Amino acid sequence: MPKNLVEIKTLKKYFHLGKDVTVKSVDDISFTIRSGETFGLVGESGSGKSTLGKTIVGLHQASGGEIIYNGKKVAELSKEEQRVANKEMQIIFQDPHASLNPRMRVGDIIAEGIDAYKLLKGKQRERRIYELLERVGLLPEHAKRYPHEFSGGQRQRIGIARALAVEPKFIVADEPISALDVSIQAQVVNLMEDLAKTEGLTYLFIAHDLGMVKHISDRIGVMYLGKMMELSDSDDMFQNPLHPYTQALLSAIPKTNPKMAKRERIMLQGDPPSPTDPPSGCRFRTRCPLAMEVCAKVEPSFKEVEPNHWTACHLYDA
Repeated sequence: MPKNLVEIKTLKKYFHLGKDVTVKSVDDISFTIRSGETFGLVGESGSGKSTLGKTIVGLHQASGGEIIYNGKKVAELSKEEQRVANKEMQIIFQDPHASLNPRMRVGDIIAEGIDAYKLLKGKQRERRIYELLERVGLLPEHAKRYPHEFSGGQRQRIGIARALAVEPKFIVADEPISALDVSIQAQVVNLMEDLAKTEGLTYLFIAHDLGMVKHISDRIGVMYLGKMMELSDSDDMFQNPLHPYTQALLSAIPKTNPKMAKRERIMLQGDPPSPTDPPSGCRFRTRCPLAMEVCAKVEPSFKEVEPNHWTACHLYDA
């Protein structure tokens, strides 16, 4: 069993929007990401997936809990250890158009990390840029162009090259395909899979598309309104979903898969509640077709119901 590269313990990220208004985007979440695996994270918009990913890599400061990277608490790292951790933990953003500086040439964009950490200079820097462009399926001459001269898929490849430039070990892929044409999405996912093998990368892969998440992920976590609802191996999640929310998500997948075709569609009522005023007890109870009286009174604990299969639901209380 690979060791845990990233461990998240009771992590919280709250945004205070004004007097007595707090959004609990990530609320008391715990899980691990094993070295060399791709951990998929799914959920509706507003569930806190992207906030969780950005908090792990340090773009947001945690409101509570612990982030442990490579066996050490990130909050307790020395200045030099923090510098190394920042280099080894990178992120690929959702919108490749917004995340690339339009005034910079592609070569300089890719080399931002190289320059920040003073890794290479001169000809060595130039060669590294060309190598990275070729590694993600682009040409060396693209280094002299600007982001607007590329398609969405090509811009996302530039973003991947930028993340790879500092030789990271862990990458948060924050919905890296949701802004791309469907015809391009599979190409980018296949590139990321290839890079995981050749570069020895570990991913937190955040996405809406359950089918794509199943394709790329070893394990999957399901979030709803700041909470983790379920976590298991990818195959087990699809064959045996335990939480009513996961069951509803999987029932919405187009029935091209014969195994999925047998699953009856579960229609959820209403919209997710406001994250500024989540329901008492279980946060999913207001839309859950199986909600019980206890669901409004007691928040379910996140527990291992079956071997390596965790869920937060009173249906599985002993």
